[in-house]
Amino acid sequence: MDNDSKYSVIIVGGGPVGLLLGALLIKAGISCRILEQNAAPTPDSRSFGIHPPSLEILSSIGLAKSMVQEGCCIRRGHAFTNTQPLGTLSFSSYPSPFNFILSLPQNRTEQLLEQHLQKLREKVLLRGATVVDISEKGGKVFVTYLKDQQPVTIKADYLVGCDGKESFVRKTTGITFAEKKYPDTYVMGDFTDTTSFGNDAAIYLCDEGVIESFPLPDNQRRWVVKTKHYILSNQRSAIEESVSQRINRNLSQTEHSMVSSFGVQRCIAKHMVRGRIILAGDAAHVVSPIGGQGMNLGWLGVDDLAQCLQQILINKADPGEILDSFERRRKKAVANAARRSEFNMRLGRRVTYPRLRNRLVAMMLSPPLSKFMAQLFAMRGIERWIT
Repeated sequence: MDNDSKYSVIIVGGGPVGLLLGALLIKAGISCRILEQNAAPTPDSRSFGIHPPSLEILSSIGLAKSMVQEGCCIRRGHAFTNTQPLGTLSFSSYPSPFNFILSLPQNRTEQLLEQHLQKLREKVLLRGATVVDISEKGGKVFVTYLKDQQPVTIKADYLVGCDGKESFVRKTTGITFAEKKYPDTYVMGDFTDTTSFGNDAAIYLCDEGVIESFPLPDNQRRWVVKTKHYILSNQRSAIEESVSQRINRNLSQTEHSMVSSFGVQRCIAKHMVRGRIILAGDAAHVVSPIGGQGMNLGWLGVDDLAQCLQQILINKADPGEILDSFERRRKKAVANAARRSEFNMRLGRRVTYPRLRNRLVAMMLSPPLSKFMAQLFAMRGIERWIT
């Protein structure tokens, strides 16, 4: 049973976005409860790129240092056309201390967030809690969840749905997704790193489609391969064959810890705020994972939201105006992120005139455009009208 039945904010979903929101609210002195149906953090690596704006947020709660110590700092990315070098993009022009993109598997990110949250305040996160009903009455939100098959009802001033693309909160609230599907399909896997890139990333613009290669901790490397169609099985073989045929690298003697296939879609909630219910993370928006913006976009959103809730709950500001402005900012950020991810996908597709594409990329990697491109790939200025 819940020791307390009344909170300022209830968060549904204890993934990386919900956990960070909880930590930010506690830091601001706002009581909260996080309800997560899964018994343990995500078991696999999934998202891994943590961008400088996110590192700044994590630093504000005292967590960036430990994450950086465990991850790989990607300071450069090398671009190739097939196997021929096109140029290098560096993040060195960024101000310290976060002049890099941090590579850290999502499962470890969630573990560190959860540990940090428990240090801030014990028992904020409740695992094994499945939300089954949501309602608003008398200026409060009531949430009923099942814990050990027993129903428990708690209430709060606000409810934030951080419960993923298939969000129960969004569906129960009646908010629809505007969806767009893309023809792009990919297969990815984490393999023992046998390259000489160290902590550098590599992007191969191949005739048959892009291959991306990123460092991971513990001498691992993520390979992402553009495919002609969605691959349902034998993903490791597909990665090995593509990497061998397109860039002449042999992965057959390496070990792997994860392989999976994915397609691409863009989903944006028609409303991110409805009454006292707010959506964040994948519950509010899904963009292409190419470019690594999804988790970071969710983090930027809850950082914004935590500041809004502080104004409303502590400073007693007008919630209508503040949450309306919040929704407008988030929709701008999502639109910009979607454009950036679409640009990344277009670069990686098979093209009729690869020489033109390669010349464009070479220009992008050379001054004066290179500094702008570094900011683009690191998610700077994501909330501006024009990227």
